[in-house]
Amino acid sequence: MIGQRLKLARSAAGLSLRQLSDTIDNRVTAQAIGKYERNESMPSSSVLMALADALGVKIEYLMSDPNLVLEGLEFRKKTLTRKREEARLEARVLDRLERYLTVEALLGLPSVDWDKPGEAPYPVENELMEADGAALSVRTHWGLGLDPIPNMMELLEERGIKVLSIPLGDIDGMTAKVRRLDDVFAPVIVVNADHWGERQRFTSAHELGHLVMNVNPAIDEEKAAHRFAGAFLMPAETLWSEVGKHRKSISLGELLDLKQWFGASVQAIVYRCKDLGIIGNSTYQALFQEFSQRGWRTPPYQEPLALPGEKPSRFERLCFRAASESAISESKAAELLGVSIHALMEKMDPPEAVDQAR
Repeated sequence: MIGQRLKLARSAAGLSLRQLSDTIDNRVTAQAIGKYERNESMPSSSVLMALADALGVKIEYLMSDPNLVLEGLEFRKKTLTRKREEARLEARVLDRLERYLTVEALLGLPSVDWDKPGEAPYPVENELMEADGAALSVRTHWGLGLDPIPNMMELLEERGIKVLSIPLGDIDGMTAKVRRLDDVFAPVIVVNADHWGERQRFTSAHELGHLVMNVNPAIDEEKAAHRFAGAFLMPAETLWSEVGKHRKSISLGELLDLKQWFGASVQAIVYRCKDLGIIGNSTYQALFQEFSQRGWRTPPYQEPLALPGEKPSRFERLCFRAASESAISESKAAELLGVSIHALMEKMDPPEAVDQAR
């Protein structure tokens, strides 16, 4: 049955039932399309082809795996998002995830295994400081020590978390779990592909906090996840060794050096310093007032020395592997990646690499 996929594809295209009917030259009515989405009837093959063409998807997408759903989808956002926009984003995430799970299945790789710390979910019952302990416990479980993390997305992928980078508009990121029938797959973290690297890294750590903490409803969960992200990216012992335990002032030059060291925004560093009592509230407010005057706290939130965006790479590597091992054809690998066969071949065998090998 195509109901769920048709509705998701329509939401992703931003079309109402009436608009979709008009787009296919009213071959069927809006009411008929509604019945398709409710699985009360099935379109003819010619109508199915017209719907797929109008929605920019393949017929196989509409016909495949209706049981793949997202659970616990949580958006991290600064402003309210329309339900239609949320549905559109959900459809895009589901499409990416299905491709990801498809290539894993073709290679015989488990989708459910992720390196979840045995003590998770960590309780945050009484105060935000407990989020620091959760962050340190995850670092310990993953053997990260106290050094800065070179690449957050690579780290999460290495630990079995599905990471997607998608343009999200004014949404920073989201978390979800993908389910097929009764099987629960690894958690999913989605970050905004259009954001600066330091903002992506904080979002990744923030969403990780949501995955591994159980926050008392009496405590603001977003603040707890923020506290976790700061502690995960900037462990207290490491920050104390670089900055000291008590400061009356910190220069912008020092903060920009710390930004390059930790891979975190100047604002996140200052907030972390306040959380740890390194600076007092007056110093914190003075610094943020200066950040506002410099325009760093308004869109597009770009600070000096902005870090390049991170990109998850595991899905692409798996597609290359599947094509190289003939588990799938090159055309199928290109389809999964959403690129042309020519672009796929250039990615798998870049000209500069060939020239260097000669």
